[in-house]
Amino acid sequence: MSEYEFTYFGCRGRGHHTRYLLKDQGIACEEVIVDFKDWPVLKPKMEFGQLPCLKDGDFQLVQSNAILRHLGRTHGLYGSNNREAAMIDMLNDGVEDERMKYTNMIYKNYEAGKEPYINNDMKNFLMNFEKLVSSNNGGKGFAVGNQTSFVDYNLFDMLDNLTVLSPGCLDDYPVLKAYHERMINRPGVKAYRDTDEHKNMAINGNGKQ
Repeated sequence: MSEYEFTYFGCRGRGHHTRYLLKDQGIACEEVIVDFKDWPVLKPKMEFGQLPCLKDGDFQLVQSNAILRHLGRTHGLYGSNNREAAMIDMLNDGVEDERMKYTNMIYKNYEAGKEPYINNDMKNFLMNFEKLVSSNNGGKGFAVGNQTSFVDYNLFDMLDNLTVLSPGCLDDYPVLKAYHERMINRPGVKAYRDTDEHKNMAINGNGKQ
């Protein structure tokens, strides 16, 4: 029996960092894929009318970052002390800020906004995170501390989206490029990325990437 039930649309979107965490950590989870045409029926049953949704027994949780934090606390993926937990929160909020800018461009202003986004918001994000990841053990390990935390999956997923949007975008950021490669080659992540499920899944619900 699965420990969790995870419900989201059949795209990467705001659900993929959680998928990566679950797969890489070997956490049993049943996934429910929602067809966009069925969403109006399900939406009233979700807090805030939102997906993704994680069910942990009789506990139902929405909001993608709340889900990450719940899994982080439950499975030892929230740092080794309060200072590391605070850093994880800070980096995760930074990724969320960028994801909002990325998502706004993808869904509202793709044709006119792609190049300005790449040349401004994306570059600022990569520059800031190059410094942040470098400051932790010389950038040779994880985003925070000496072990995996939930922010690693969120940051990796965001970087992965950007490498599709702008191939070669990590070439000027060697620490992030090496970090991205390390995450790709984690056994659980690599095994999931090799599946047809992952390969055939669109990044965003509107097909833009």
